[in-house]
Amino acid sequence: MAKRHYIPVTADVPGAASERNCALIRKVIRTALEMEGVAVPCEVDVLLTSDDGIHAINREMRNVDKATDVLSFPEFEFLPGEPPTEKNEDLFDVATGLLPLGDMVLSMERVKAQAAEFGHSNRRELAYLVTHSVLHLLGYDHLDEGPMKAQMRGREDAIMEKLGILR
Repeated sequence: MAKRHYIPVTADVPGAASERNCALIRKVIRTALEMEGVAVPCEVDVLLTSDDGIHAINREMRNVDKATDVLSFPEFEFLPGEPPTEKNEDLFDVATGLLPLGDMVLSMERVKAQAAEFGHSNRRELAYLVTHSVLHLLGYDHLDEGPMKAQMRGREDAIMEKLGILR
């Protein structure tokens, strides 16, 4: 049997790491990895926090003194649409046999606020932000308003459609 992805979800906000949230987060990550052609077992660490928590991490890690909705910290630099494979054996953790993709941090306060702002469910907002973060871990970015952003948005839409979570 092939190794599965390892996706630990922790929270420093009471109730954030509910069974429902953890199941959704893991399903979204697995679906996004599958849709991106990642066929090797990976590790993605997820932290659910508050606006204050993500603000502190953003300030410490990126020198950005404000809260945000999601932060992604890739372990390696991949090219969008070129997923890691068995050929990247030097990147795998020898002890676990997993490829550590990186970390994601989500503000559960922002999930709730943005869901209300955009007129959809907290579930949809959480799934979207997790999808967005996985794509960052796989090398996608949206620094410009041009082709890079369009490519990332197209992949986000495809993954959300596969999940059956539409706007």
